[in-house]
Parts: sequence; C-alpha cells; structure tokens
Amino acid sequence: MSDADYGLLNPAWAGSPVAAHTSDAAFVQGMLDVESAWVATLAAAGLATDDDAAAVTSIAQADLYDLASLAARGQDGGNALIPLLGDMRALLAADGAEASASKALHRGATSQDIIDSALMLMASRAMSVIGAELRTAAAGLAALADAHRGTLCVARSLTQHALPTTFGLRAANWLSGVLLAGSRLDAAEAALPLQWGGAVGTLASLRDALGTDPESGVRVGALVSDLASRLGLANPVTPWHTNRLPITGIGAALADVIAVGGKVAADVLILSRPEIAEVSEPREAGKGGSSAMPQKQNPVLCVMLRNAALAAPAHVSSLFLAAGTAVDERPDGAWHTEWAPLRELLRLAGGSTAKLATLATGLGVHPAAMAVNAGISGDLLVSERLMSRLTPLLAGGKPTLQRIIGESLASGVPLRELLRSDIPLATLSNRDLTTLLDPSGYLGQNNEFIDSILTDFQNWIAS
Repeated sequence: MSDADYGLLNPAWAGSPVAAHTSDAAFVQGMLDVESAWVATLAAAGLATDDDAAAVTSIAQADLYDLASLAARGQDGGNALIPLLGDMRALLAADGAEASASKALHRGATSQDIIDSALMLMASRAMSVIGAELRTAAAGLAALADAHRGTLCVARSLTQHALPTTFGLRAANWLSGVLLAGSRLDAAEAALPLQWGGAVGTLASLRDALGTDPESGVRVGALVSDLASRLGLANPVTPWHTNRLPITGIGAALADVIAVGGKVAADVLILSRPEIAEVSEPREAGKGGSSAMPQKQNPVLCVMLRNAALAAPAHVSSLFLAAGTAVDERPDGAWHTEWAPLRELLRLAGGSTAKLATLATGLGVHPAAMAVNAGISGDLLVSERLMSRLTPLLAGGKPTLQRIIGESLASGVPLRELLRSDIPLATLSNRDLTTLLDPSGYLGQNNEFIDSILTDFQNWIAS
C-alpha cells in the first residue's frame, strides 16, 4: 500500500494544480534546488569547481530518493534534510564525483537555511498558480458586475429584507474582496525571502573560509545575493531565522484569499437554495450529485470553498503561535510546527481559487427569481426612503408613518394604499407616489461603486 497523500480526506484541495506543487516530492525538490543553487553560486565565485556544480545538479532530482525512507529517518534529527544530505553524498560517491563536490555540498549552510528557503520556493511556485486562478475568478466577477449593474434584487440585513440593490453591485463587492486579497497575495509573493545564516545566523563558517580580508564580508554578501537571485527569492540582507514574521505574513495573505472565497460561497449557498433560487452553480457532468437522491444538484463548489474557509483559521493560528513562542537561535519545536500548517494553507488557497474561478466564470444568475423575491416586501422595500421623504407630509410625522407601515405589515394591505389615504393628492400626486415607491430609483451610488471597483480590477490586472 502506498504511503502517498492524495488528499482523500481533503476534497477542498485534492486534485488541484497546487496539490502537485506542495507534495512531499515538491518539498524535497525544493531542498535539492537550494543545495544545487548554492554549489553553483560557490562555483561562480571560484569557491568550488564547475564539475562540483554539475555533479550536484545531476543528483538534484527528487525521484532519485526514497521519500518514505527520508520521512522515517528524518525523525532522528528532527528534519528530512539531514538524511537527504547523506543520500546525496552517497549518490555523488556512487557516480564517481570528485570528493570536492561532496565538500562543496551544504558548505557553510545549516538545515534551517535549506528548509526555510525550500519552503519559500514551494510557496513561490504554489502562489504563482493561486494568483493566476484568482485573476480568472476576478475576471468572471467583473463580467457579472458589469452585466448585472441594473439587475434589481433585495439586499438582506441580518437575514431579513432590507433595501433594494443590484446583483451587479453584489458581484462587484465580491470582486472588491478578491482584489484586496489578490494585492496582498502579490505583495507576499514578491517578498518571499531567502534564509541564509549558517549555524546560528552569523555565517561564521562561510566568512571564516574567505579569510580575514576586510573585503570578505562584502564577498559573503555577494554570495548570498547571488543565491537569492538564482532561486528567484528576495534577499533580506540579514537572516530571519529568529524572526518568523515572513511565515506569518504568507499565512495571513493565504488566509485572506481563502476567506474571500468563503464569503462568495456563503452568499451563493444561501441564494441558490430552491426557495430563493436567485443563482445556481455551473452544472458539470458528474459533479454535485447525491449518492442517495438522484434529483439533487448539490452546490459542491461552494461547499468546498466553505470547507476551506472553516479550516484555514486554525492553521493561521498555529503559525502565529509558533512565531510568538520561538526561542533562541533555532526554536525547540516552534519552527517545526510551521511546516504542516503553511503547506495546508497553500493547498487550501490553491483549491479555493481553482473552485472560485470555476464558480465565478460559470455562475447562473436568475433575474426573474430576484424580482419575485424583491416583490415579497413590496413597497416596504423602500421604507427608509419614505421615512425621510414622507415624514414632513404626514400629520403626526414619523410616528404616523411607523403606524402606517405597521398596519401594512399586520394586515397585508399594500403600503401605497394606506399612504394614499393619509396623504392628500394635492400634497403628493399618484405619479410622484409611484416614483417614490419604485425600488429602481433608490439605488444610491450603485453605478459609481461598480465603476470604481471595475477600475480597480483593470488596474490590478495590468499591474
């Protein structure tokens, strides 16, 4: 039986493109990439040979290693890099590489340098996919916002009918959240830092190897900068092994992405209930079916988006707890605690954005149902407007209007009939009353807000 984790108990991300970028094999490949890039950096600086770099590169392939064995042996030293280095040196010897290649491997580095930097590589590769999916979702929401800027529907406050709005503005507000989460994700991705500090964050071994020349410090800095460039990571200038905020920053950005998907899903789950039926998930063959009730079409995309949104906060909490309890120059357990929740957040964000993209680009919108539902409240839907516009026209003012609204609610008599009997025609014509009660005339800054969010969308896409 295989020990591979295919995500059978994690349907929110199983089978998503990000799953492959966050597998055990992907993490091992990240560690190999860091080790290989470091030897190449040393070779470029004349501190190792080109043959050394070529030899290490030739064995920097995850499929050459037994991952189950690495995981088992990793317990002896607290991480999988230690046995991986042993296996790498064994392969170098078996391939007949010069002894210098083995000496160049991992020179001046420590486990935390490799593991933290490999996690940054894994995050970078996953976040690239997440960002692309998020842009697809944003484009779908932008199209909905523009197409339905005039599609009237009811806004709900604390589950109850409140005022008129448009489905276009609702979609634009979803989009606004996606844009903010996307910009935070972009910033976090651009800031992903290399970690390189040696045994305790002083790079003493590397500095010592370069001699006591006053320029040796400059050379160390140049080596680290070159390594960061080779890996496509930011160069933080100083090590961050004792400062775990780079990790919490990534986690927070991923949590934002997951949360906005959860918000859209929560709304769609309510609006797609048969008794509301204002929207519906895109229908795809084989998706959303029930094992026992063949008539059901379950909103499975939203269920999985909600699953991710409910699961993510615990993982974010673990990252902040680990950061806040880190001690010394390498934490005694807090560092190790980061690995699993960070990977799970990458996976949840990847699964969420893939599903959100499918939902946003294929969402069914049903204006007729929206009109029926808005009609349930009738003229009461614009009671806020009536309160400000009609109070001066009624004898008794606001209390009188409140009494009339209460009578309409209790008796079912249309509000306009009761208003008509209390307000003389000379004071308010039938035409003016009809205009006042038209919900499409009480949409405030609907178009302006939609246009503003769509402009933000265009700017983000172009950035």
